[in-house]
Amino acid sequence: MAVKTASAIRIAPITEADARRVAEFLHAHLNTRVSADRWANAIAVPWEVESPNAGFMLVDDEQVVGVQLAFYSERFIDGRVERFCNVGAWCVLPTYRLHALRLLRAVLSQEGYHFTDLSPSGSVVGINEKLDFRFLDTTTALVPNLPWATLPGRDLISSDPELIQRTLTAGDLELYRDHAAADAARHLALIRGDEWCYVIFRKDRRKGLPFFATVLYVSHPPLFRAMARPLARHLLIYHGALATLAEERIVRCRPRPSFLLRSPRRKMFRSESLAPAKVDDLYSELVCVAW
Repeated sequence: MAVKTASAIRIAPITEADARRVAEFLHAHLNTRVSADRWANAIAVPWEVESPNAGFMLVDDEQVVGVQLAFYSERFIDGRVERFCNVGAWCVLPTYRLHALRLLRAVLSQEGYHFTDLSPSGSVVGINEKLDFRFLDTTTALVPNLPWATLPGRDLISSDPELIQRTLTAGDLELYRDHAAADAARHLALIRGDEWCYVIFRKDRRKGLPFFATVLYVSHPPLFRAMARPLARHLLIYHGALATLAEERIVRCRPRPSFLLRSPRRKMFRSESLAPAKVDDLYSELVCVAW
């Protein structure tokens, strides 16, 4: 198989004008279950941020032959604005694999960002390690979503946008508004008495089966734990999720009943100043791409 030389191709930032052809490339060559329209929507993140690009693309004679997406955000942490770049989908045609690392380095060469890779696969994990990425603790409990009996009128679980916006306050309301239009993010308000908990989750596949709910954010872990059974029932009946995947770093508890996965999916980050506890799953490919 012929290998293209470096002089025959170029790396270019992905701009708004490139979104459609990048989306069509990812649909055709990375994941056909995600339509080109949905890839394009994911590239145009729903939250406000000044993005230098949407990642980088490998171009040969104006044809896209490789893509490395990037999702940018600005977060307020410990009294400071911190800039994040989430490294997303990475796909290069076989003939051009020799140049794949150039795409990733183009993203990582941008100064002033904390970098995350929340869905590295296969050999990407080893590549990230060589590029000074560290692992997040992804200890994960699998919770069977059973049709538990519930007490009528005691609890309320709702995905109604108006109720969620009436319930949430301050930072959580801002999180909801930033993520409400994100394609993969699903939103719930858990209410018991005067207490409430805001939950963001996504539907995921395991071994090709699309029956899992993965928790991405929990605002009130004690209430989340207290309402674990009615939540499991809700996810089963209203979202078709047979089980919930809950990382302990996110939910801050071990739901019962559950069991720990032997090999949870890995997540990684690279930062010169932030501790792992300051890194979460929001403002990322995980909320933007439903694969």
